[in-house]
Formats: sequence, C-alpha cells, structure tokens
Amino acid sequence: MRFHPAIPALVLLGAATFLGCTKVPLTPGKPIPAGTMVFRFTRKVAGPVELSVDGARLPVQQLPKGATSLHVKGLSPGKHRFFLTSQRETFSPDQGELDLPADKGLYQITLTQKLDSVLYGKPDPLPTAEGLPGVTATLAK
Repeated sequence: MRFHPAIPALVLLGAATFLGCTKVPLTPGKPIPAGTMVFRFTRKVAGPVELSVDGARLPVQQLPKGATSLHVKGLSPGKHRFFLTSQRETFSPDQGELDLPADKGLYQITLTQKLDSVLYGKPDPLPTAEGLPGVTATLAK
C-alpha cells in the first residue's frame, strides 16, 4: 500500500500543532479599565520579572508558581515607554512605546521564551525598584 507523499507531512504538521502550540487569546476576555496595560505572555513566566516604565523601575508583585500576564495599573493617558526583562525568560517585544488612550486600557501580546542567563551559582540580588506614585505592576494567572 502506497501513501501520497503529502499524508505523512500532514500527520506531522497536525502532531506539531497539537503538541507544541497553545492558544493565546488575541483579545481580552473582558474590557480592560482605563489606565491599565496588560502584557499577555505566550507561555507561563516563572519570574522574577523586571519592568521599567518611562525610565523608572516598578516593583512587580511575583507569583510563586508563575503567571501568564502582567497587569500595570494607575498609568496616565498618553505615550509610555516600557522595558521588560527577566533572568529566566526573554520577551518580544521587550521594549517599546505604547499610546494609552483615556477611555480604555491596552492589551499587548508578548512572545515569551525560557532562558536561564545565570550559568553557575545564584543570580545577584537586584536593587529595590523605586516605582512611580500610584502605579502598580502585578503578575497574574
């Protein structure tokens, strides 16, 4: 019995799609309130995650078992520059400028890949983040 050459390719493509891809919603499930940015990660992030908004490092509340999104609340409307980094993950986009409208929040899909940047020993502790008044950043499931 001979198979058409495309059949094994379709079986492999289907298996790769089923085993390797997870669905990330392209739009939020519920409306995002004004003054909020949500970074939705494509895979679970173990952390610690570091976030800088407009040149100021924000303290990020970490979760012990990882998170799928980062919620930044209390931002004023207008343009904001961000920089997102971690010792265990890489992000894309990891920096950029977002224009936050006055009437609703922003939802940003962020591609995530696991990467351990410390080869031996424990990573150096990071200095405490100074933060911005009224702005909070929290990892969420």
